[in-house]
Amino acid sequence: MSLQFKTARKTESKSFLDDLEDAVSRGTPESRARALWHTTDLMIAGGFSDDEIWTFGEVVSRLADEIEVAARAQLSEKLARFDQAPVNIIHKLAFDDAIEVAGPVLRESKQLETYALVANACTKSQEHMLSISKRTTLEERVTDELVKRGDQDVVNSVASNSGAKFSDFGFLNMVQRAEGDSILAEQLGLRKDIPRHVFQQLIAKATSDVKKRLERERPDIARQIQSSVSDLAGELQSKFGPVSRSHFVAKRVVTTQHRQGNLNEASISTYARSHRLEEVTIGISLLCSLPSDVIERALFDRNREMILILCKALNFSWDTTMALLFLGAKDHRITASDLRSLESDYGRLNIETTRSVLAFYQSRKNGTAPLDASMAAALYA
Repeated sequence: MSLQFKTARKTESKSFLDDLEDAVSRGTPESRARALWHTTDLMIAGGFSDDEIWTFGEVVSRLADEIEVAARAQLSEKLARFDQAPVNIIHKLAFDDAIEVAGPVLRESKQLETYALVANACTKSQEHMLSISKRTTLEERVTDELVKRGDQDVVNSVASNSGAKFSDFGFLNMVQRAEGDSILAEQLGLRKDIPRHVFQQLIAKATSDVKKRLERERPDIARQIQSSVSDLAGELQSKFGPVSRSHFVAKRVVTTQHRQGNLNEASISTYARSHRLEEVTIGISLLCSLPSDVIERALFDRNREMILILCKALNFSWDTTMALLFLGAKDHRITASDLRSLESDYGRLNIETTRSVLAFYQSRKNGTAPLDASMAAALYA
């Protein structure tokens, strides 16, 4: 592209931008629509700086306010695959109530950051979440929200998306939802990235038809399926509800300990070192007066801050806290540098503030409400 052509085109765009007020304030619907497409085509043609692209986005955004849903949907289709599309207009389209407008950019635009996708999943419709679930790639923070908030169509869609990444929480939540949903159970079983301990729980809850289909379609895991089924009574740990008699036994034993005043740090430490996940979860749940699923999320959350807060609030030693961290870590492994960092963080935590945080979570009973900024800042004071 010649310098002369670029210069001429930039002159043309500047002239158009200078006439914006006229187009918006005094133009007819037809002239505004023509201005919108002219601006959009000029921008897509390329050769503009980031500042100029942003200005184009402001122009397009103002003109988009004046057009009908069908025209906004057409605009969304035009910009969804334009990798230099202005973030301001992409956000505007993504949060449009009309799914025909929001859908194309939610599915395809590379200009939507993770935080915007999470916010969209938290505030918009199931149709919006379904569109997000079809993106080429999805980070764990996004899939966590889709799995937690999405309906059956959303969860099935994201489970079948090979480009989606899931946290342990996301996988475990889907296993819970797969009960009675053979399609979801099969989609989960076919995922190459499903962790072994999650796969075991899936097989424990799957129907015989699903097990047979998985054995047929995944011959590489056929032996694991048979092993999981035969070992269920003795080894399987359920994280979202009991699947074996062992859960009831663990609950009865730990609850009796608590009632008799014998549930303490020493017993939790012993359970953790023996990889007795059910006893640990039930025990900390009783000591903290929080639901078991909150404790499970804290144990397996890669951020680990929540389990550090709970341990400090209970005044656990670093040795006990470390045993719990290893219990929840992938393959029960933590690098030496990560462990040193965690120990430093734990030492800096303020015990009184962590107890205030625990009281805060107890008042909500779900452990998911955001902390007050001053409380969060005081944690390491």
